[in-house]
Amino acid sequence: MSRRFNRNNNNRKEDKPQFRINMMIRVPEIRLVGNNLDVISGKLGEEIESGIYPTRKALSWANKLEMDLVEISPKAKPPVCRIIDYSKFLYERKKKEKEIKSKAVKTVIKEIRFGPNTDDHDFAFKVKHAQGFMEDGAKVKAYVQFKGRTIVFKERGELLLLRFMKELEKLGAAEALPRLEGRRMSVIISPKKRKKATTKKKKSRNGDNKKSDKKAKVESPKVEQPKAESPKAEPPKVEKPKVE
Repeated sequence: MSRRFNRNNNNRKEDKPQFRINMMIRVPEIRLVGNNLDVISGKLGEEIESGIYPTRKALSWANKLEMDLVEISPKAKPPVCRIIDYSKFLYERKKKEKEIKSKAVKTVIKEIRFGPNTDDHDFAFKVKHAQGFMEDGAKVKAYVQFKGRTIVFKERGELLLLRFMKELEKLGAAEALPRLEGRRMSVIISPKKRKKATTKKKKSRNGDNKKSDKKAKVESPKVEQPKAESPKAEPPKVEKPKVE
């Protein structure tokens, strides 16, 4: 007997909120936190500080403000909650996660393959590629693949990788010495951290300021100082002869 398929009876579960909110919070008391408590206090007309409150009281505040009581840390004792609009809370959370991902450093590893009998021309070509990768900030994983009887030439492969490390020592350093795993001997070389160019810019700016100061000193008009007048020589007094 065939079973009837009921299209209306979906086995999908209802989308539950990512965090417990409002009446889903069933603990007797919660710890209320948030950077909007001053705004909440102003709207409710009473001073509310971060601290432990009965859950019913926090719910009544959220209902009066037409907001939600959101449990952000359920494992804490008591659980930590905020009074905030739930959709706004999720939006702010997603925004922070995007910022964290954008700031996170993404490590890129480029692989370069050698054989135990790689000639000098092919070696130089691959070194040039590795230099380009490391200048872009990527790690380089170089490995020698041993096929069949070439596993006998382990020392040759190790010397090849050591030579490769020496060619790139100005751009980076190896995380460890070459290591054999199965039929593959590999080494990872990390690029050196680049110094920030802010110091150079500051120096150039200071140099430009010094040059402008020198120009200002050269171009400043000379102010002539008034010459001190020489004192006028008084004519010698002529004594009149006395008449007896």
